Amino acid sequence: MTTDNKTLVQRALAELLETGSVDVLAPLLSDGFVHHRPDSTSSTKAEWLASVQAAMTPLADMRVEVLHVLADGDHVMMHSRRRLPDGGPEITVVDIFRMDEGLVAECWETIEPTAHAAANLAWWEPAGR
Repeated sequence: MTTDNKTLVQRALAELLETGSVDVLAPLLSDGFVHHRPDSTSSTKAEWLASVQAAMTPLADMRVEVLHVLADGDHVMMHSRRRLPDGGPEITVVDIFRMDEGLVAECWETIEPTAHAAANLAWWEPAGR
């Protein structure tokens, strides 16, 4: 099952990037799908699909480099770097998917501008060090 879950997530991303349409994603998400962001906001399946579709036009030429895809039971984690076209900024993204009965039931997403990574490596150190 872990391999099937990993394959489903990889296929979903590839088809989204190839077609530019969330129509390929919708059948892969459970009806109760929830997308979680680090700021504690969540969106439903319909809300998330609408936001992804809205982003597809300006991000149509975004390059995605998948660095890791790991699966453990009903969870799949994808670590990627994404570069905007024409020298735009690069971001590092970690998505964690929870699968249920062959569909994506939940997703947690963390996005960090790659240029900010060094500053974020020492967030725990006291100021002035």
